[in-house]
Amino acid sequence: MAAERTALDGGRWHLNHGPIDIVAEAHGDAVEVAVAHEHAWRRFRTILDELVGELSLLRQPVGADCALRGSVAQRMWQACAPFSAGFITPMAAVAGAVAQELIGCFDRPGIERAWINNGGDIALHLAPGHSVRVGLFADLARFDLRDAGPLTTDGQFEIAAGMPVRGVATSGWRGRSFSLGIADSVTVLAATAAQADAAATVIANAVNVDDPGIQRLPANECKDDSDLGDLPVTRHVEMLAPAQVRSALDAGVARAEALQRMGLVWSVVLVCQGQWRMVQPLSSQETTLSLQRAPTGIGDAVGSVFA
Repeated sequence: MAAERTALDGGRWHLNHGPIDIVAEAHGDAVEVAVAHEHAWRRFRTILDELVGELSLLRQPVGADCALRGSVAQRMWQACAPFSAGFITPMAAVAGAVAQELIGCFDRPGIERAWINNGGDIALHLAPGHSVRVGLFADLARFDLRDAGPLTTDGQFEIAAGMPVRGVATSGWRGRSFSLGIADSVTVLAATAAQADAAATVIANAVNVDDPGIQRLPANECKDDSDLGDLPVTRHVEMLAPAQVRSALDAGVARAEALQRMGLVWSVVLVCQGQWRMVQPLSSQETTLSLQRAPTGIGDAVGSVFA
């Protein structure tokens, strides 16, 4: 299967290669934007083969030393290494690490702002004085990132160049990857996309509670080659008592705040069955996030996109 590139409206590009599905957009000098998109396309065509070549190692738990060779693979390992006291493999950061690799192509004079959106995990480039508005919503299944129509988001926040945030990632049990918890979505703002991806996975796993209304199965029974082995992953969650949901969110917030104190995340939004929490930044700068309504009617996936 060869990599494919399709031009979209508004100067965006859709890049696809096997499981990697990306929308790229940039603003600034037209020539520099075109050059950056071309560099990103050339790099994109090589990434999947590099990852497949090291897939057996990428599916192993993160240990004390990194034996990976590729730049994306090493970035995945580095993003997950702070969580190696528990069970985590570099695959927890794959989407963010790929987005982060490609955004480097836009770090050049003349590019005012750019973003790589890898299925809801986002890497940013912001020149001084520029910003971007990101939309947060609960149901990735209700739209196609390539569509031009307006999106109805559950919240928005502005990321300015002066903020220490260049990555946004979302995880939850309804998403593309398995989760050990019951969060509908956990959206993380962090220094890089790979760091945001790994942290979102860990925090979403922590949004958890014991309840007979939660169905779990070994990961390898749901997908033969899962890097999670026989760990029980969430497959279905009935409507829980509000107190149970609050307890699960409390656990997730505690984990998020611990990671924030370690400097691994900047801000976090957690959503579960219509209840939500926000872990505000510790610095004097604040996000402009304001959830318009409690997310309801959540579908098959969750994520964050540009509004």
